[in-house]
Amino acid sequence: MKHLAQTIKALSDPLRLRIILLLQANGELCVCDLMAVLGLPQSTVSRHLAYLKRSCWVDTRRDGVWMYYTLSRESCDTCREILATLQTHASSLPEADTDRAALASFLQGKPSVCL
Repeated sequence: MKHLAQTIKALSDPLRLRIILLLQANGELCVCDLMAVLGLPQSTVSRHLAYLKRSCWVDTRRDGVWMYYTLSRESCDTCREILATLQTHASSLPEADTDRAALASFLQGKPSVCL
C-alpha cells in the first residue's frame, strides 16, 4: 500500500506530471532541456527529478557533468498502467501540447552543450 501511495503522490504535483509527460513524449532529456521548457531554475527541476527518481518513475544516466533522465525501464505494473493512461489523455491537455512545442523549439536551437 505504501508503494502505491508514493507512486501516485509523485504525480500529484503538476510540475512533476509535466516532467513525466515530457519524458514520455521525448525519451531522454537533460536537466537543461527541462529548465528551458518549464522556465525554472536548475535547483527546482533537479529537486523534482530527485523525487521522481526516489519514487521509481525515472532512471538517470551521467555523461560527463550532465545528468540525463528517462522514464524507468523497470516500472511496476501500476506505473506502466498509469503511463498508458497518461499517453491516452495527454493529447487533450493544453499544457502538455504547449510543453511539447516549447521543447521541440528549444531542441532545434539547442547548443551542443547546455549552459
